[in-house]
Amino acid sequence: MTTGQDKADLAELAGAVIERAIAADLMVTTAESCTGGMVAAALTDIAGASAVLDRGVVTYSNQAKTDILGVPEAVLTAHGAVSAETAAAMADGALRAAPHAGIAIAVTGIAGPGGGTTDKPVGLVWFGLAIRGGRTVTAHHIFTGDRATVRHRATTTALTMMKDGIG
Repeated sequence: MTTGQDKADLAELAGAVIERAIAADLMVTTAESCTGGMVAAALTDIAGASAVLDRGVVTYSNQAKTDILGVPEAVLTAHGAVSAETAAAMADGALRAAPHAGIAIAVTGIAGPGGGTTDKPVGLVWFGLAIRGGRTVTAHHIFTGDRATVRHRATTTALTMMKDGIG
């Protein structure tokens, strides 16, 4: 369950992303699955977001990941939706779809309460960060807690990665 402090932390992180992006004259984009638009929502909660947020997409199904972001079906078949390969492909696809953006964050995971396996437990979330003209990096975390907590922590992590990626 998220608290008032959690919301303040999101606002602080989102504000830092926006400030850094404005200073760098950089547009950002998001590609979200398990967070369902929470990263983009955190950014748009901050006044001035329109100066830097180009677009955000929610690609919850595998078909949407393929149709909208160009994630190859072979990647989804070989590695699954919750994988480094899919997170990277989502971030790269988000940059392709947003030619004015310089950085993209992607989030894909298993928020629960069901859907986990031994290899991919509930709480596993993969992140992809693509920087135009640079390389795409991935990271993962296994968060504990209920669905809301996993999604909140994933949103916090995505915003932190964006902030650090902008520098």
